[in-house]
Amino acid sequence: MSIKIVVLAVMAVVFLYGAWLQYLQWRSAKNPVPANVADVYDRETYAKWPAYHGEKCRLGIWSACAGFLVDFLLVALNAYAAFAGHFPQGPFWQMFAVFLLSAIGSLAQAPFEWADTMGVEEKYGFNRSSKKTFWLDQVKNFVINLLAMTVVGSVLMGLHRALGDWLIVAFAVVMTLLLLGLTFLYPFFSRIFNKFTPLEDGELKEKLSALLEKNGYHVRAIQVMDASRRSSKTNAYFTGFGRMKTIVLYDTLVAAMSTDEICAVFAHELGHGLHKDTLKRQLLTFFQMLVLGVLAWLTLRTEALFTPFGFAGVNYGFAVLLIMSVEFALVAPLFGLVANAVSRRAEYRADAQAVKEGYGGALVSALKTLARSNFADLASEPLLVALEYSHPTLSQRITAIEGKK
Repeated sequence: MSIKIVVLAVMAVVFLYGAWLQYLQWRSAKNPVPANVADVYDRETYAKWPAYHGEKCRLGIWSACAGFLVDFLLVALNAYAAFAGHFPQGPFWQMFAVFLLSAIGSLAQAPFEWADTMGVEEKYGFNRSSKKTFWLDQVKNFVINLLAMTVVGSVLMGLHRALGDWLIVAFAVVMTLLLLGLTFLYPFFSRIFNKFTPLEDGELKEKLSALLEKNGYHVRAIQVMDASRRSSKTNAYFTGFGRMKTIVLYDTLVAAMSTDEICAVFAHELGHGLHKDTLKRQLLTFFQMLVLGVLAWLTLRTEALFTPFGFAGVNYGFAVLLIMSVEFALVAPLFGLVANAVSRRAEYRADAQAVKEGYGGALVSALKTLARSNFADLASEPLLVALEYSHPTLSQRITAIEGKK
């Protein structure tokens, strides 16, 4: 069997696995809602949920089909090599040509994202993006994704040409450091898409600062992000390394939750910090990068992988696509199964910290508010949770919280 047929077959298997997960997601609409979350939606709202859920799932499946068809044809028809033939023959430009065509191919998703944002989300009252904001976001994402792929490819090319068989460890170390750097720079990238303003002085700011500083965390800043420009959905997060944290609150969350509920959310985040969950995720990331390093080493030392696709020899851009979309895609579900199980345990521990801080009841209320504002699935398929969810279901979390109060 030729290498090309194997690669195309693996791409098809990966697509079918993703479609099966989408089917499980769609099927969850038929599950009975657990009693402890039955009050999240009122009767009128919940009557709309199956329709919203169904439309999102169907659109997701069609989007995945379009993306798969484009990727499959680009590989099957040797389009990457043909496109690269119009660029200078240096390894950088040959690599960049592959990434550019891949990024252009990804534009096939744009109509489905439009249908999701300006259609489904608009229909159910969540969308607040204007047409201008939507298309500006598409342009920004295109440029950022192309730059990100070029950086990864350049790292791979530089390490391989300089170190040869030492690529495995070097790639794992450099990519882990690069991802950490991107985490550090995330607040700066966020400003490309959103505006941030300091949280006004008052009870909320005082309580958040006191909660974190009580446990040894210095708050660099507490900022409010204008998420309402795009959606009515809510969220909040920490940024920053170590104990120097910046708190970011969606303006929609500030409007939807009480002071104690917001504090409960960050007592939960505090639990992640106290249990070193970020460090543990970084160790898992390093292991993942090590696996990618092994795959990169095997791929780049096998020129026969490239010739069936029209290349005269190794192309670093196409190597990245093979590694991520074919080789690692086969082992990613197994890796995700373990990583998600670890993550769900961490979520339970973090919830327990909120209970310890005296915010157990407020956390339950906050989680229900988050679920309500995000129109969340309240009865996900257990198999889907095991395979894909980094968080326990809302019902599972409330059961655990109630058991610790």
